[in-house]
Amino acid sequence: MAGSGWLLLVTLVASLQGNSHAQGFSQERTERNCSATPPYLPPTAVNTSQTLQALRAAMSLNISAYIIPGTDAHLSEYIAPRDARMAYISGFNGSSGTVVVTQKRAVLWTDSRYWTQAERQLDCNWELEKDVSISSLTDWLISEVALGEAVGFDPFLFSIKTYEDYSKNLDPANRILKSMRNNLVDHVWSDRPQIPPDNLTRLPDRVIERTWQMKVDQIRSQMRNNPYKPTAVLLSALDESAWLFNLRGNDIPFNPFFYSYTLLTLDDIRLFVHTERVSEDLQLYLNSSCNSALCVQLMDYDNVRENLREYVSNPDVKVWIGTEYTNYALYEIITPQEKLLTSAYSPVLTTKAVKDGTEEQNLRDAHVRDAVAVIQLLMWLEESVPLGKETELTAAHYVNERRSKQMDSRGPSFETISASGPNAALAHYSPSHETSRKLIVDEMYLVDSGGQYLDGTTDITRTVHWGTPTDMQREAFTRVLMGNIEISRTIFPSGTRGVNIEMLGRRALWEVGLNYGHGTGHGVGNYFGVHEWPVGFQSNNIPFREGMFTSIEPGYYKENDFGIRIEDVAVVVPATTKYGNNYLTFDTVSLVPYDRKLIDTSLLSPQQLQWLDTYYQTIRRLMVPELEGQGLVQEKKWLLKHTEPFHTAGSSAAVSSLSLTLAALTTALFQHVL
Repeated sequence: MAGSGWLLLVTLVASLQGNSHAQGFSQERTERNCSATPPYLPPTAVNTSQTLQALRAAMSLNISAYIIPGTDAHLSEYIAPRDARMAYISGFNGSSGTVVVTQKRAVLWTDSRYWTQAERQLDCNWELEKDVSISSLTDWLISEVALGEAVGFDPFLFSIKTYEDYSKNLDPANRILKSMRNNLVDHVWSDRPQIPPDNLTRLPDRVIERTWQMKVDQIRSQMRNNPYKPTAVLLSALDESAWLFNLRGNDIPFNPFFYSYTLLTLDDIRLFVHTERVSEDLQLYLNSSCNSALCVQLMDYDNVRENLREYVSNPDVKVWIGTEYTNYALYEIITPQEKLLTSAYSPVLTTKAVKDGTEEQNLRDAHVRDAVAVIQLLMWLEESVPLGKETELTAAHYVNERRSKQMDSRGPSFETISASGPNAALAHYSPSHETSRKLIVDEMYLVDSGGQYLDGTTDITRTVHWGTPTDMQREAFTRVLMGNIEISRTIFPSGTRGVNIEMLGRRALWEVGLNYGHGTGHGVGNYFGVHEWPVGFQSNNIPFREGMFTSIEPGYYKENDFGIRIEDVAVVVPATTKYGNNYLTFDTVSLVPYDRKLIDTSLLSPQQLQWLDTYYQTIRRLMVPELEGQGLVQEKKWLLKHTEPFHTAGSSAAVSSLSLTLAALTTALFQHVL
């Protein structure tokens, strides 16, 4: 007995060593340890000593602290490399965060999605505050900055509300919030990337229903009908001008936007861009050589503030702005208050949120082609992962390459999240050469990816397991799926806000004490940003209306173990009810099946099983002809296998509840009678 136990121990040790080698594990820590002697920094950390020294020298004469948000002058979520000031000064490149630098301290504030990433990227010059509230940040500033001293900021990088929140907390404490139009990070950033030289492009006529002139008339009509009678609308978000003029650019990675503002009045149109990038053909397209109401005057991008100031100086003008995307530098010059009209979102953003018939069909078509690439990825991984040669990084490259072969592809819509095992527990992890893990059959794998196409933008997440999942993994996955289904099948009155539906995505998880720490969904555009506001399930999103597209993406993440997310894109469509009119529901346009071995059908209700089978019928109806048309025989076989009906599948997918059996019999009898 002792001998066989010793042999077993040796075997286990050898097996573990082999697994460690196979997964590419390293004994090296992945996070910094600044309390060690000497301090330990992983290869992913960035040395910021020289950049901090240069910034502090620039600060020394005027301010005691400097605030650096992780955004750009358009308050964008995704920013160009030249606007990544927070990343340049700190080394942290998460999409959410704010840093503050004083002469002695440097601190990053970010949310829970990025705490592990921050510990991997920050060097020991930096402290991490696990908070995102402005009150936390201003409390810290009050403790660090002496009475009467100044805290500097770039007004182009502050939203109106951000400025008001800082001012509300700092002013009573006699700390001066100082607006500085010359950005200090830009001052010390000697090799700051240049603006891409690419010319702007127009969308082909085949993918648009409304010309830019029609859209201008539509927005002007809303201006005239507004009881406060605005004379102009200021458009600051990058997707606003792009949508209005049916133009696209290449200034922001993964997002087809270009640096721009628009001042649309009832009598003229001023488009602020880098004019050297507007070709003669585009100038003709925009009627830029005339001065009538439907002629676009091309103005220099950097002159927007002075041009707006000049407009506001005229009598009897009123400028309508959306406060969510207008920076403080432009807001502060629209004075007096009688010349200002505010709403959370501009009329362009709320109009763009509802797709016209052509846009809706385009988005549906884009998701069909996109599903081909995801199906190819999942089929390839099933075959190749057991061979032990693939990694998170090779999987990400593979799905991007597959998408590039589809018609009208314009690249990924964001950096692919390809995450296995404990990396998948980081909701927004993307692999790098330093962090990429080898894919193995005994771990969960999460892939969140999307594509840009001339006719639409896609975003889809699937979680799979190639071996034998644990009971807990199956239950967690099934409960996440239940949340996805419950939102997808719900019926609600038109005008319902997403925040009032959102808990349906969490209820099955809450029942067993589980939850997730990110939003449940976001809007999706037509060859636009993959996160398109103001649609979604958050409190500051607008009510749902027919024709809106949103993602539905509940999840669950077990720290240092695994992560689960199931994400589909759906369009809001009319629902047929017994009594009421003007009710809506969701129609899922993502067309990739879920991993069957992770679904515990005994947890699903008959209604959820019926929804799942109906969804799989839709996948077959739309995807089989597409796969046949592209000559993808093996992919078709894979799809048919993975979309078999659950109520007739083998015992592994059979429903154990008697109620479902009775429901199926009732349905069959009813159909026979008919």
